[in-house]
Amino acid sequence: MRFPLALTARIAGYIIGKKARGVKKFATVLQLEPLHTCNLTCTGCGRIREYSTSLKDVMTLDDCLGAAEECGAPMISICGGEPLIYPHIEALVDGLLARRRIVYICTNGMFMRKKMRDYLAAEFLRDPAKISHEMEILLSEELITPAQAAEIRSAKPTQGHVIAPSKWMYWNVHLDGLERTHDLIVEREGVFQECIAAIRMAKVLGYQVATNTTVYKETDMAELERMFDYLSWIGVDGHTISPGYDYDAAKKDMMKRLNLQPENFFLTREMTKRKFQNIRAWGEKYTFFGTPIYLDFLAGKRDLTCSAWAIPTRNVKGWKGPCYLMTDTHHASYRDLLEETPWENYGVVKGKARDPRCENCMVHCGYEPSGALGIDAQPGDTWANVSFNFGKKPARRLEGADVRPFDGVTSGRGHKTGRPENQPART
Repeated sequence: MRFPLALTARIAGYIIGKKARGVKKFATVLQLEPLHTCNLTCTGCGRIREYSTSLKDVMTLDDCLGAAEECGAPMISICGGEPLIYPHIEALVDGLLARRRIVYICTNGMFMRKKMRDYLAAEFLRDPAKISHEMEILLSEELITPAQAAEIRSAKPTQGHVIAPSKWMYWNVHLDGLERTHDLIVEREGVFQECIAAIRMAKVLGYQVATNTTVYKETDMAELERMFDYLSWIGVDGHTISPGYDYDAAKKDMMKRLNLQPENFFLTREMTKRKFQNIRAWGEKYTFFGTPIYLDFLAGKRDLTCSAWAIPTRNVKGWKGPCYLMTDTHHASYRDLLEETPWENYGVVKGKARDPRCENCMVHCGYEPSGALGIDAQPGDTWANVSFNFGKKPARRLEGADVRPFDGVTSGRGHKTGRPENQPART
């Protein structure tokens, strides 16, 4: 199966139960942002600029767990900011898993190996033989150092939580291209290399790993195809992909901080359709999570109504309305978000934007639920979704062994220039 049976069954049972009770609007995924602090300044992300006055604020653990209970979503995407900076991240993950939630930790990958070493240290005290074997593998692949292995073996007992492998949890690593491209977008050298090391380490230790990718105007789709071949070959379990959208906070940051024009970076709706014209074929080759209905929407083969209420965002200021990328207000509760938001004023219907800010948005957090929930359903949609998600998982892409993922060139200015390898640096 494309998605593990237990997880698929849990989500499907939840949706069927809501529909059977006649509930019109309900959450399928909670985007939980316990903080907005981040160690990177990614081009195209306006989050840490939008919340610049509250970057030191964090949600309490009780508020985070309470948000999950309040909206009832079966899947929680812990994002931010960088969620691994959140001081209670281990307890939060454990608390959500104890509440039978499926957990995605959306991370830039920079602190993953540290969190996994913490897990190894705690587990070594319980099962030294098993962990010693795994550490030998990690040492042989240079994913931990001898000094780190010694620290793991000498760690003292602790009562703290750790992030352990679970069939209900995924590391969800941000990757927007191969090394040169990704390091340009995140504006820091070495991030791609660390992401790949973290993914390889996670697979050795038995974690589930997904990736999330945003496509921009200058994204080379052939490069992304090579990236997905490579990620399949190293054992990544699945992917999400979405078009880059010119939401207000990102546009303002791009113009003020980088002196760039957003129209040269973000996709229009028509550009998105051209970029994603082959996405259904990709869906057969790669393990994309979601629905084929949304993939057809990206390719311009059908229309969908925005259902942003199904993937709400809860952060340090409250329930973000109307959606993950647009902020008109913050509500005190999920019910307030549902009842007080004039949903009829947002989205694109029959090619016309109800709000100018929605004109170019085809982002998954607005439209993916529409395909899953049968909004704008057409004959055959149910079977298409069932056969896609319950069908055979795409085979490992052996072509990935021939991909050269590490194609970055150091410019000496803290990030990759994108300069071809055979082109000398300017003097």
